[in-house]
Amino acid sequence: MQKDEIYDITIIGGGPIGLFAGFYAGLRKAKTKIIESLPELGGQLNTLYPEKYIYDIPGFQKIKAGDLIKNLIKQLEPMKPTICLEEKVLSLTKDENNIFTLTTNKGTHQTLAVIIAAGNGAFEPRRLSVEGAEKHENKGISYFIRDMNRFKDKVVGIAGGGDSAVDWALMLEPIAKEVHLIHRRPQFRAHEHSVELLHDSSVHVLTPLVIESLDEDENGKLVGVTLKDVKSKEEHSLPLDHLIINYGFASSIDPINTWDLTFTRNNIVVHSDMSTSIAGVYAIGDINTYNGKVELIATGFGEAPTAVNNALHFIHPEQRVQPMHSSSLCE
Repeated sequence: MQKDEIYDITIIGGGPIGLFAGFYAGLRKAKTKIIESLPELGGQLNTLYPEKYIYDIPGFQKIKAGDLIKNLIKQLEPMKPTICLEEKVLSLTKDENNIFTLTTNKGTHQTLAVIIAAGNGAFEPRRLSVEGAEKHENKGISYFIRDMNRFKDKVVGIAGGGDSAVDWALMLEPIAKEVHLIHRRPQFRAHEHSVELLHDSSVHVLTPLVIESLDEDENGKLVGVTLKDVKSKEEHSLPLDHLIINYGFASSIDPINTWDLTFTRNNIVVHSDMSTSIAGVYAIGDINTYNGKVELIATGFGEAPTAVNNALHFIHPEQRVQPMHSSSLCE
């Protein structure tokens, strides 16, 4: 990255609130960048609960999380922000010219203002702890599903017992040749309605079983798994074309919690303009807190324009904080 490529606003987090902040920053003609730790935009909603309904989005009686993210990305696209995926922000520094440098696991990014929209923190999948699993990642084993058509007419195994595992099993049922859902307990942690749909579907529910080992052919290609019964300890092989692991995700606000910010537990304390204890750094969405905050997605959507407007006023003090109405900005 060239040293002279300085952005107006860099948003840490590509979840729904970060996406809307990017859109609004585009309306304000700000040069904008979004940095996301996951391989795709959408954050927790898109990764874990794409088929779950959300009920607190203005204008929608209810909307599926995946559809909400698609709409937000479509809304964002004309603004043409720079998108950086699979990058975890490690450090934040400011030089004598008040230019911030964000260092990630892949490089550095320079910006005049920062908006933290990291939700509950960076997500990392809980991986399959079976010998040889790592070498099959992004080949025979997946932790994220980017394109469901990849599994067309395939025999697919899904390991997990939560909402995400059940959702993906139901979504892949009409696409894959066979879907096997593997869980160590007879009971699932998913929404009752989803579990009912699961048992009425053609998905093969395999419980109480765990993955004991991976089965490979003579070329080292994954061709199945060996399952072990939790109670009887009996083992049997299950031929598969692909294995999807949905053991959940571990989230952490490290290393943001080491920055010179004021925290209450794991939340960044902000003022009414969404500013933090570091001048030029703002926080919105689930990661922030202030007196009287209501924990809703709709709240985060309202915080995003506030942060963008005040970030631009920080960059250009001569300009007013509140611009014209958004409908005027679009004309």
